[in-house]
Amino acid sequence: MLDVIPKIKHSNSGNFFLIAGPCAIEGEEMAFNIAEQLSQICNKLQIPYVFKGSYRKANRSRLDSFTGIGDEKALNILRKIGETFDIPVTTDIHSDTEAAIAAQYVDILQIPAFLCRQTSLLVAAAKTGKVVNIKKGQFLSAEAMQFALNKVLVSGNDKVLLTERGTTFGYQDLVVDFRGIPVMQSFGAKVVLDCTHSLQQPNQHTGITGGKPAMIETIARAGVAVGVDGLFIETHPQPEKALSDGANMLPLNKMEDLLFRLIKIRDGLSFSK
Repeated sequence: MLDVIPKIKHSNSGNFFLIAGPCAIEGEEMAFNIAEQLSQICNKLQIPYVFKGSYRKANRSRLDSFTGIGDEKALNILRKIGETFDIPVTTDIHSDTEAAIAAQYVDILQIPAFLCRQTSLLVAAAKTGKVVNIKKGQFLSAEAMQFALNKVLVSGNDKVLLTERGTTFGYQDLVVDFRGIPVMQSFGAKVVLDCTHSLQQPNQHTGITGGKPAMIETIARAGVAVGVDGLFIETHPQPEKALSDGANMLPLNKMEDLLFRLIKIRDGLSFSK
């Protein structure tokens, strides 16, 4: 059951849920285009859907990297998408004060991986009463995420998701340890697999993070086979022209076929039981 996420449709379909959208809100037209297409696809396939878009990019390698179109403008776009398509929306936050601000516009507050141990941020997010999605740090074991989870629970909020997004493997690569999914599920939280950031190639000499989008389906198929509750996939109509993280986003026109194939895997698992 996905009662933890407000407004989510098809929660009883038996499918994994999907958190998807662009890395960053680049403008209203592009955001609405992506939200409309994904909403139609997920309604057709009966996949519970959450729209994702960062209203501000705080963790950038280079000073000249795109950070956003303006906080209030981007947050208003997120709220408008939620109201227009009647779907939950999420964005990431980076400071205690951002928690209360963003909570006025979105349904789920996403804690970036590099901030998952930031106690004051977790407590501030918890106290908004919104769903809190904590991304596992690239530097942490799955077992260590129970402490991040408990910070939110003890703060009076039991609406928590945990997201696997890969573990640092050398300086410029990540690897997904799929054993971490059932480990984190054992804590009582719904677990999401981030299929795009798990394929990032950080610390490139250019200062621009690389990625392996051709492997998104491989990661997603494995996650569904393991029994993950949700998938996180960043997507864009033209990733090569995206203003942020284009190197690891899935082209929007490939999303429906991918989700269809993933549902078949989930159906096979249900049949085998």
